[in-house]
Amino acid sequence: MKNAILLGRLGAAHGVRGEIRLQSFTADPAAISSYGPLFDASGARRFVIASLRPLGKDMFVARLEGVADRDAATALTGIELYLPRAALPEPEEDEFYLADLEGLRVETRDGEGLGVVIAVRNFGAGDILEVSPPDGGETLLLPFTKTVVPIVDVAGGRIVAEPPILDEGASEGEA
Repeated sequence: MKNAILLGRLGAAHGVRGEIRLQSFTADPAAISSYGPLFDASGARRFVIASLRPLGKDMFVARLEGVADRDAATALTGIELYLPRAALPEPEEDEFYLADLEGLRVETRDGEGLGVVIAVRNFGAGDILEVSPPDGGETLLLPFTKTVVPIVDVAGGRIVAEPPILDEGASEGEA
């Protein structure tokens, strides 16, 4: 699905009556049920959340319309749930959707080009910007923190970053 925002992911079946675990990636995790129909990555499959109850911080037990038993719920395990970007409200001032960062150029305060954001990753310890350098080669991974990324200018198409500098003279594990 083009121009879509990832809102959640379906997990394992929960019980025998068709309920399924749902992980929400929305700012207010419970708001995932208020956006209306959600879609798979291709946009071909439509999912309507009929009910939702909390299971943890951003994890819920959901009942989806048309899913009536454990086998049907199990078949949905791992499906990511998207919403067209146009269906989401415009972000407030100084806010943005992480998906809007992809494609932005990354530069230092001095204007030195570091590359272009190709993805926003999260391996459990916080968001990381994956930046493709202008000359190719290995991607640069930048912690997406205010210290490392003090300026995000979506309208201007750029991010200002202050990458951490490792002391090349330090022995391994001392950086």
